[in-house]
Amino acid sequence: MKKLFLLLLLAHISHSQTNPIITKWLKNTTGITGRHYVNGNSTPIIDAVAANVQSVRYSTNWVYVTTNGIPAYITGPFLDGNPSLATSQNGAIFKMPLNPTQNTGTPTATNGGNIGLFKNGVALFDYRDGASWRNASSQMCGGPTGMCMGDGVWNRDAVPAERAGFDCAKAHPAMGNYHHHQNPSAFNLDLVVISNICSTYPSDGLYVINPVEHSPLIGFAYDGFPIYGAYGYANANGTGGIVRIKSGYQLRNITTRTHYADGTNVTDGPAVSTTYPLGYFREDYEYVAHPSDASYLDVHNGRFCVTPEYPDGIYCYFATVDNNHNSAYPYAVGPTFYGNKTAAKVTSITEPTTQYTLSDANYNLSRLNIKIYPNPAQDFIAIQSDSIEDDLNVTLIDELGKVVRENKILQGSTLAVIDLTTVSNGIYFLKIADSKDDKTFKIIVNK
Repeated sequence: MKKLFLLLLLAHISHSQTNPIITKWLKNTTGITGRHYVNGNSTPIIDAVAANVQSVRYSTNWVYVTTNGIPAYITGPFLDGNPSLATSQNGAIFKMPLNPTQNTGTPTATNGGNIGLFKNGVALFDYRDGASWRNASSQMCGGPTGMCMGDGVWNRDAVPAERAGFDCAKAHPAMGNYHHHQNPSAFNLDLVVISNICSTYPSDGLYVINPVEHSPLIGFAYDGFPIYGAYGYANANGTGGIVRIKSGYQLRNITTRTHYADGTNVTDGPAVSTTYPLGYFREDYEYVAHPSDASYLDVHNGRFCVTPEYPDGIYCYFATVDNNHNSAYPYAVGPTFYGNKTAAKVTSITEPTTQYTLSDANYNLSRLNIKIYPNPAQDFIAIQSDSIEDDLNVTLIDELGKVVRENKILQGSTLAVIDLTTVSNGIYFLKIADSKDDKTFKIIVNK
């Protein structure tokens, strides 16, 4: 009996340690701290707050992720008058289900505040900012100002409405709780750049959108199902090449805001105008199914599919973007959850758990799955790796052996970007190195 129990225990541990909701968090192993910009100073300030995820523990049914909610990439400034900075969440513990399940009843709506957690421990919010139209006084109410109460009928979408207050990584804080409402890649790496914040205050974001690679797993929703970046396999079974995974929501063809998409007559909102354009409110969208095209998502912004981390398939959300790589509603998860929303922020762990630790016994750069994009390159090169044990030095070298550019992928990050705007056309070599190993890639700059 003891032998059987031991075998079952070992089998559980072995299975658990391959579960991506345990293994894919960006754990802080070097003490890297957060950094932030303040308006008027393009030199980042180093904070005394540990970045990314501090610990991961798991039991039979749950994983506990401890984080300060601060990323390794630089936060701020927030140029819309937001007085807040990204501040420590003081070792918040998030309890996530190891084995998520579909909700077969009435779907649970997403809510204001945390609805998921990115793999660096930063919060995911849904589309809303808490503001809505007040018909009686013809004004926006609620949200960050809190000066009046809206009707809650025409609800403002934070992504277009608060764009001026997002930093380079497309995020901002709510009373210190730094969070993304949308795809967590840097504004200046989109195909059409809609914010110039990165020009003065550059940051990396969580990942770079690469149209020829399956996007990385970037987080988990509060129902435990994974969230991926903007690109995936064309077909749910993992075939068909890489395509942009598309939202099934589209803007309605309306000029007045008097009815919902299902025909319900509701309290009027403002007419469509340059001040309140289509897309300013969540109710400006309608869902259209695309049963013959598997690259379109369902009403929750997800689909059941095969991914590199889940070769047998799982339900996945995607951080949707449009043709220009600008964020597309509903952005990540929502407006309802596919699964049973069981995750929660807890004050302590009240059951026996095992701590998950990274092992570097067989660590080498060949295992990091390093990706270089684009190549040939014009304006920039993005270097993406898996989670790393130590800082990686990134060096761009010309054919004569001269160092042209240098950067780092900091431990706790997975990304570095090298600016090529003043680099001449030609053949170069990109060397990735740590204290144990190095790897070199051939790069072509062709503008």
